[in-house]
Amino acid sequence: MRRPEDAPFRNLYQKSLAYDRRWVYRRRRAAVLAGVVTVALVLGAGVWAAATYFGFENGIRRSDALTGGKGLDQDVNILLMGLDSRLDENGKPLSQEEYDALHSGSSDDGGYNSNVLMVLHVPKDGSRATIISVPRDDYVDLAGAPDGIQQGKVKQAYGYAMDQAMHTLAANPGGKSQDEIYQAARDAGRKAEIATVENFLGIKIDHFAEVTMAAFLSVAKAVAPITVCLQEATQDSYSGADFKAGVQQINAQQAVAFVRQRRDTSGSGVALSDLDRSRRQQAFISSLATQLKQRGTFTDLGKVTGILDALKDKIAVDQGLNLIDFGLKAKQLTENKTKFVTLPIVQFGTSDTGESVNIVDKQAIRAQVEDLLNPKPAPASSAPAQAAPAAPAPASSSDAGSGAQGSDGQGAGSGQAPPAAAAPSPSPSSTFNAGDWSDALVGGGVPCVK
Repeated sequence: MRRPEDAPFRNLYQKSLAYDRRWVYRRRRAAVLAGVVTVALVLGAGVWAAATYFGFENGIRRSDALTGGKGLDQDVNILLMGLDSRLDENGKPLSQEEYDALHSGSSDDGGYNSNVLMVLHVPKDGSRATIISVPRDDYVDLAGAPDGIQQGKVKQAYGYAMDQAMHTLAANPGGKSQDEIYQAARDAGRKAEIATVENFLGIKIDHFAEVTMAAFLSVAKAVAPITVCLQEATQDSYSGADFKAGVQQINAQQAVAFVRQRRDTSGSGVALSDLDRSRRQQAFISSLATQLKQRGTFTDLGKVTGILDALKDKIAVDQGLNLIDFGLKAKQLTENKTKFVTLPIVQFGTSDTGESVNIVDKQAIRAQVEDLLNPKPAPASSAPAQAAPAAPAPASSSDAGSGAQGSDGQGAGSGQAPPAAAAPSPSPSSTFNAGDWSDALVGGGVPCVK
């Protein structure tokens, strides 16, 4: 493997990517909430002056990774990507204050994995929107086999493709500056991640929005304190989490820990996994949207401007995404109680390279996604339907405002063989616990989660 000092040029971008690829077992991996949902809610308020909006538009990065795409007068799928990078969208280091608040190292840490992947489906008829969380460690085919790697974790498509493009462009820059090479490599990473998700889920991605860790911190600072609810008290020395049980208000730094936590180090016996962290992120979006609406943030020009200013250099979107239309569409996220679903896995396992991965049933996932995005009308007959074969951890709805989302139990489909397409196949781990993340979460309140 090429070390960063062997590359044709040395900079923070390559150091960060190389670090992430070297330390495949590094335990302190960041999770980044897709803060673009908040941007959409804010833009949907319709209260800011034109100069404010265009100031935001001029600061946001428009990517060539995805062009065209359906207009928002159609059913659309928007991929929300949260990166592990400790840099901003221009590849520049954050302030020391931000690194201290993130509790996740320095500019040399992290990399370009898409540690948060959510597909936002917004129906054209104004009905309930759906957000599908794709577990970052799902073992899938990587589009284009970047860096010669055909299969890996779904999150890795971005980093591998970016790494490949960085070396290719560095060897033959064609007059591009170092910054231009970096942005072109980022676009290569975005294209690979989009294609990988499309192939995995069997859908078309119409638009995308990408945020960094710093984007989430900026949103949290602008709107704190934030109300959340936990079923049990928990602590985690890796993320900095230290929470009591029940409803509580947290500040921006605590919010980062809330959405990053995936283990409990207190010895209390609280069982958490990466999938519980996805549920935390969903719950945070629901809580944040609810309280922004209750506080009247959408009608406060000063608050709106503050959020937009905090975000504009920490977010990237495709060329075709109309942010005004997106904002107006975002009313569906608050008025119709967005449905959140985490895609099921069959088993925890280990790849041939020794990485912990999620073994998945690709066909079952595609069938579930199809049903979520294109639900079939209920049959006319009143007779009970014949039970279908069990799919891994199927989703079932529950109201996010009603407290706990379920209890731990054995995941449906546990122990099944990995999909035939996975070669070499990951070996299964000994246990698999579905937890409360396997139920659907319906927004419109403050969910109480693990």
